[in-house]
Amino acid sequence: MTPAATPAYRRLSVEERRSQLLDAALSLFAHRAPEDVSLDDVAEAAGVSRPLVYRYFPGGKQQLYEAALRSAAEELQQCFDEAREGPLLPRLSRALDRYLAFVDGHDTGFSALLQGGSVVETSRTTAIVDGVRRAAAEHIFSHLGVTDPGPRLRMTVRMWITAVEAASLMWLDEDKQPPVEELRDWLVEQFVAVLTVTAGRDPQTAVLVGALAEEG
Repeated sequence: MTPAATPAYRRLSVEERRSQLLDAALSLFAHRAPEDVSLDDVAEAAGVSRPLVYRYFPGGKQQLYEAALRSAAEELQQCFDEAREGPLLPRLSRALDRYLAFVDGHDTGFSALLQGGSVVETSRTTAIVDGVRRAAAEHIFSHLGVTDPGPRLRMTVRMWITAVEAASLMWLDEDKQPPVEELRDWLVEQFVAVLTVTAGRDPQTAVLVGALAEEG
């Protein structure tokens, strides 16, 4: 009797293995607070041994968490990377669709990421999160066609980004109600509203609001 063929084993490259471990960690951090995830949990999720996790992340859980956080941050930053074509508000809607899809898929981890208070939170993790906010603001300025935003416009955009984060956290607390499409449209309307308020005090923003009105 011929024995059943076994699948050929393929040794993963260093980058492939590291990516595998990060994916496993992100999956766990997506549904559990960072302090509730151990290296043993990551090893089990990835189907590897604990020493192998340490080989790639000798700094232990803190190093792994920060690497996973950077990976998630890169994904969040890409949410706003929309082609600069067509009317602004539909572009913003598509970016928010991607952002809210990330929130939906990472609920508990997203809350831990933004609310802080984790035992593994450091100045480096805080800087990673702030980098996401700054990158989102830069993408929005680019969509607005502004290369040198004044202080009022900068504050307005960053306040709106903060509002998006807060609304996302409350949406999770409210069992993801209202429906995500309604939340997205509401946030777009808020963006227009805060720009309109700022336009009354800032000529640069007033020009942008006029351009939005012409897109109609």
